[in-house]
Amino acid sequence: MASRAEKPVTVTLGPLTAAAQDRVKSGRYASVSEVVRAGLRALDREEALLDELLKARVAEALADPRPVQPAEEVRSGLAARHAKRTGKGA
Repeated sequence: MASRAEKPVTVTLGPLTAAAQDRVKSGRYASVSEVVRAGLRALDREEALLDELLKARVAEALADPRPVQPAEEVRSGLAARHAKRTGKGA
């Protein structure tokens, strides 16, 4: 029998309990702990993909040759656009 690398942790799944138990009952997982570990691994993959996307977007923005627009110019332009769309004065 494999020994545990860490101390056991108690987790309250709330409404997700039934979904975790269904996965165990289906035979796809041996225990709810296995389901939670798989969920955390999936979350790690998702966050890694989002990090890569964000890094790519930042790199793209930094490489943009267009001149920088002052923040106040951006704010006033957005306010004017919003006012035009909503029919409200800026």
